[in-house]
Amino acid sequence: MSLRCRGLRVSYGSVVALHDIDVDVPEGKLTTVIGPNGAGKTTLLRTVCGLVHPAAGEVVLDDMDVSRDTPERMLVRGVALVPEGRHVFPHLSVADNLRLGAFPQRRRHEVVDQRMDEAFARFPVLRRYADRAAGTLSGGEQQMLAIARAMMSAPRVLCLDEPSLGLAPKLVRSVLDMLRALCDEGTTVLLVEQFAYLALQAADYAYLLSSGAIARSGTGADLLADEEVRSSYLGIRERRAG
Repeated sequence: MSLRCRGLRVSYGSVVALHDIDVDVPEGKLTTVIGPNGAGKTTLLRTVCGLVHPAAGEVVLDDMDVSRDTPERMLVRGVALVPEGRHVFPHLSVADNLRLGAFPQRRRHEVVDQRMDEAFARFPVLRRYADRAAGTLSGGEQQMLAIARAMMSAPRVLCLDEPSLGLAPKLVRSVLDMLRALCDEGTTVLLVEQFAYLALQAADYAYLLSSGAIARSGTGADLLADEEVRSSYLGIRERRAG
């Protein structure tokens, strides 16, 4: 399933958060959005997932305009969100957190059980801790749980907001490897990420948002090679001869 935003404009009162932006998220690819705090990255994800409705423009899922859909309807259509900060239910068990991710299918017990098995196969550590309270897991384990919970809805498009928050770089690489594996399985991934360098290394396509507008776009490799991106957003200064 592909996702497109066309002429997307989003405002909070008199404040314009997104200025007529165009974004393409191809099917089965990892597309990342980078940029400074306040650039509009989270607003973009919230709009894609139906939590915010645009003032102008459209969100298109395959060939369907879903700009006015509710979050519940977007979930049914196959779009799931892993929010910033993970937001697991700390006093519930790992298994119960996962079951909540399959809420739309809660009456189809065989479907829920099958998806639980798939989650445990993808994240074996969660099987070991299935009966443990989610709040007792490490940050990296909670992030795995948040992703696995989103996958319980069998999404065709997975949106993630800063999944690396609070994680060591080694764990960030593990999360990105995990997302690449999901793409290989056919899931479309839209990732907002603060570890820009690692995200661009993993991404098929990338957008740089600045002040609510697209400042750069291209493949992940394109943005990694862009001198302005490297110096202003990645903190890499090129050595000049002489």
